[in-house]
Amino acid sequence: MAAFIEECKTGGTTEAELATQEKKGMATGLTVTHPLTGKEVDVWVGNYVLMSYGDGAVMGVPAHDERDFAFANKYGIAIQQVVAVDGETFSTDTWADWYGDKQRGVCVNSDVLDGLGYKAAVDKVAELLAGKGMGEKKTTFRLRDWGVSRQRYWGTPIPIIHCAEHGAVPVPEQDLPVVLPQDCIPDGSGNPLHKHEGFHAGVVCPVCGAPARRETDTMDTFVDSSWYFMRYCDPTNDEQMVAGGADYWMPMDQYIGGIEHAILHLLYARFWTKVMRDLGLVKVDEPFTHLLTQGMVLNHIYSRRTAKGGKDYFWPHDVEHVLDDTGKVVGAKLKNPATSGDGMLPVGTPIDYEGVGTMSKSKNNGVDPQDLIEKYGADTARLYTMFTAPPEATLEWNDAAVEGSYRFLRRVWAFGVKLSATAGLGALAAGVAGQALSKPAKALRLEIHTVLKQVDYDYQRMQYNTVVSGAMKMLNALEDFKPDGSAGDNAALAEGFGILLRSIYPATPHIAHTLWSDLGYAGELLDAPWPEADPAALQRDEIELMLQINGKLRGSVTVPAAADKAAIEAAALASEAFIKQAAGAAPKKVVVVPGRLVNVVI
Repeated sequence: MAAFIEECKTGGTTEAELATQEKKGMATGLTVTHPLTGKEVDVWVGNYVLMSYGDGAVMGVPAHDERDFAFANKYGIAIQQVVAVDGETFSTDTWADWYGDKQRGVCVNSDVLDGLGYKAAVDKVAELLAGKGMGEKKTTFRLRDWGVSRQRYWGTPIPIIHCAEHGAVPVPEQDLPVVLPQDCIPDGSGNPLHKHEGFHAGVVCPVCGAPARRETDTMDTFVDSSWYFMRYCDPTNDEQMVAGGADYWMPMDQYIGGIEHAILHLLYARFWTKVMRDLGLVKVDEPFTHLLTQGMVLNHIYSRRTAKGGKDYFWPHDVEHVLDDTGKVVGAKLKNPATSGDGMLPVGTPIDYEGVGTMSKSKNNGVDPQDLIEKYGADTARLYTMFTAPPEATLEWNDAAVEGSYRFLRRVWAFGVKLSATAGLGALAAGVAGQALSKPAKALRLEIHTVLKQVDYDYQRMQYNTVVSGAMKMLNALEDFKPDGSAGDNAALAEGFGILLRSIYPATPHIAHTLWSDLGYAGELLDAPWPEADPAALQRDEIELMLQINGKLRGSVTVPAAADKAAIEAAALASEAFIKQAAGAAPKKVVVVPGRLVNVVI
């Protein structure tokens, strides 16, 4: 046993190494008593158990842990199923995917836990152990060491000199920074800094002056990306890393990053900020005030095994789905000839459908924005990306849905062309102030400014999909409006379209700028003030109340917005719906719910 333990000490200790190395173990001849069942359990020593996990002693569950399964099969340890999934058969020959998916099944062969689902079983174990004074449920957080050293040319040089006598010695401050040579050409045979004589020439130990070797490892690029935003605040200062600009600009108001950077990059950025704070370089404790973690974009994945066992991936535009009788995708086939490891494949070749996954160059399921730009224009590509899902959500790409965004922008353009031909619109910047507005014009302004208020709020909270849907509501209201040709109606129409153009400008700058200029709105759209909802436009002259007779909806009544209870009651009793239902009977009671409904009891 001692010899085996010594052997284990020579192996790797990282999680990746432990997961991939050969599983080895040795029985101790000892047993322990299971704290809940009272059964005797054999004790083994293995080379893949993490010492950092609890106290280094763990309960093996070979039927439902891939590493335990391999270990038990190798040494002939009995494998007992303790999680069952309806309709699926347990086998000790192959570790199937569902073995590890404990949340799909219920406990079996587990004494008092039998029949419980995954979460309920975990809670029950914690409860039973706590009741015996033998344990408690606890959440443990782990932070991995950050290895910043990389064996490549393009990172930041590590300012260390290696001396045979004094070991690793920091480069003296007066010799900083260590600058990378500009004539390195990576040839795939290792770090070119090893072979660059100029990078090593004349290097001596700062302590003893003896010939020494310069460090050729470079820092991980995370080091740069963890503080570059500080440098942006004062980029021209050649005396300090960061200076007064960081005092003015930091912390950053809004940070946007991909979900793949939501852990390490942000963790390092916070760590680096606190280091710089402790060194007196910056005054902030945290680098970012608000964070938006944008979601991933997914697309269909199609592949095929080659005769030599490799895997080819195919572009979605070269493939069509094979559907069953219910319309479910059960496979795929080529609709265009495609090259592969087996040569040119003809139309109709069966292809494996792997479902949807993250867009990737290696899987040929990405979408080139340039293709969309050439077919629909940049504004359509931008609008679709904003509209199809909230920015933090995962997005499944849909080529057909892009057409919908294109149709909307064509409607916007057509409405602008129509508006430019309308008589009396020579001074679009004049606005509606002082104009006599018809009832439909007031209704249009109410709708436009109500939606604008929501759009403004959605921009602030970065919910761009609802910004676009708000713009669509504005266009619907403008298209439904039938101006009577009066100056007031034309002014309301021009104001509403100007608000729409400014609302979509961040999403579709090209079409919005062109229409704004062609229609003669004042100044450049880039410099135009952001539209604000007019409180006067949000005031209703009239409101519609639901009319109930004996608690049942029978119609509605329209009353002045300032109408009091008596006026509302009078309007309800004079309505055609009440007269018809009452058939001459006198009302017993009238109940008014302000702003909502009026109920007459007869």
